[in-house]
Amino acid sequence: MSHDLWEQAKTLFAGGVNSPVRAGVKPFPFYTKSGKGPYLITEDSQRLIDYVLGYGPLILGHAHPKVIEAVKEQIDEGWLYGTPSKTEVELAKLIIKYVPSAEKVRFVNSGTEATMTALRISRGYTGRDKILKFDGNYHGAHDYVLIDAGSAATEFGVPFSQGIPKEVVSTVVICPYNDLECSEKALRRGDIASVIVEPVMGNMGVIPPKDGFLKGLRELTKEHGTLLIFDEVITGFRLGLGGAQSYFKVIPDLTTLGKIIGGGFPIGAICGKREVMDSLTPSGRVFNAGTFNANPISMSAGIATIRELESGNVYVKTEKAATELAEEIDKAIRIPHVVNRVYNFFQFFLGVDRVENAADARKAKRELYVRAHEKLLKSGVFIPPSQFEALFTSSEHNDDIVNESISKFKSVLEDLV
Repeated sequence: MSHDLWEQAKTLFAGGVNSPVRAGVKPFPFYTKSGKGPYLITEDSQRLIDYVLGYGPLILGHAHPKVIEAVKEQIDEGWLYGTPSKTEVELAKLIIKYVPSAEKVRFVNSGTEATMTALRISRGYTGRDKILKFDGNYHGAHDYVLIDAGSAATEFGVPFSQGIPKEVVSTVVICPYNDLECSEKALRRGDIASVIVEPVMGNMGVIPPKDGFLKGLRELTKEHGTLLIFDEVITGFRLGLGGAQSYFKVIPDLTTLGKIIGGGFPIGAICGKREVMDSLTPSGRVFNAGTFNANPISMSAGIATIRELESGNVYVKTEKAATELAEEIDKAIRIPHVVNRVYNFFQFFLGVDRVENAADARKAKRELYVRAHEKLLKSGVFIPPSQFEALFTSSEHNDDIVNESISKFKSVLEDLV
């Protein structure tokens, strides 16, 4: 069935897919019929233990009953109004309650829209045109951040996308992640509107910040009148209710969110200091609008998800699962390697002895990783097809699921040479 769908898809979509990383499964992508708890069920009736989880949003696993209930209730009331609704107020209150940098919120429809809008705010607020980003950080698919980008942009050989005007390129400064010296030199010129950073790199595999890196960025940006933007599309509500800024105790000026705050439905958000957020129309002169901004379905799913997270049990389960998996994977691999884990997401790199930035990650033996992915898929475990993505755990990855997974990882990785 998947093969037949793939043959049709190649005639309908560029490259056969609607997001490039989906083409990474070889010899052709499997097509998913359903998802439940920790599992995906393919159109070929294969059951897979899922460590991709929609690339991060499904911290409660697939088809969580509380999210289903909330969405069904909202559907009964309608799903698009063209007016404000109570649900957007409720979700914004939760975000402001838990995210330290959040004093006001603007909802959009994706992480790409969130980072695009945050950068526009920073340029409007500061009156400066340039931004600083880090090699291998992925902030979505818009012009200002598709320069030395990670994720599928690196995997498919286009970290610098065609179609971006050279005038845009001239406004983007690139530094290596975890390199404060480069950042300081760039900021000293006084023309940088904002520094945008993944507080944990989640789109070149998983790469944690070095001690002092995020704090150093905070101090440098304050000194030079530059806004600090944390892209927490991945880390927001995954590293706890307060995200990476609570986890690392560094508070940015603006934060971009997505994934978990929509419970698996399309969403993005920008939040931050009141005076900065008020730059947005209609209170200010930085324009943003969207027919689907604050869509009631996504709002309802997000509220239901965060309510489940509030008990803390989800975080205990996801961290336990990720810790056990990462430790056993580390033991199983018999060649030089690195396993980078931050709380409840991780990735392994083969053939290297350290991964602290994008250049290190690119040195890993990707062909071995792809081979591991293919063998695990045959055994019933789905990990990202790309080396430059992360493995995530959910509250549905219980002891039995983790133990079964460990057995399969060991079988594959111990013989990987």
